[in-house]
Amino acid sequence: MQRTLKEFLARTPFFGGLDEGSLDRLSAMLKRHTFREGATIFVEGDRGASMYLIQSGEILMVRSGREGQQVRLVRLRPGDFFGETTLIEMQPRPATAQAETDVVLLELTNMDLYRFYQADVRGYVMVLQNINRELCRRLRAADGRVTTLASASDDRDVTQIAYVKPLR
Repeated sequence: MQRTLKEFLARTPFFGGLDEGSLDRLSAMLKRHTFREGATIFVEGDRGASMYLIQSGEILMVRSGREGQQVRLVRLRPGDFFGETTLIEMQPRPATAQAETDVVLLELTNMDLYRFYQADVRGYVMVLQNINRELCRRLRAADGRVTTLASASDDRDVTQIAYVKPLR
């Protein structure tokens, strides 16, 4: 692997804290993809089996609003990753990923992650911790946005999030 790519990966939240062997093993599984500005990477509701790390460019995550309009959720930049929720919860994609600029993405499939688990349990646990840390950061940011919206709204119930009990 190129030294500069390895250095880049080691600085990302997804690969942070991995030792040299784990970093080499996992990075060897990555598949490089390029997309032109305006391209759709995946669509809300698609079945997903992979996640992406942005090597260059910007991705915009959008979700359909109540009347079908596109609601911008977050702009992601080099070093950020997305699509990981389908690897964890095995549910359809919760949002659409669009290339805001020309982008280079590094893809990791659920089978790659499983092979990594088989070969390097310690590294696998570190990756899951990294994903969980990032999801917590995103949840904290979303909570802040909901709080801001609730403070500006006269209808206190409009921003209340209901707990949905899982079926057994």
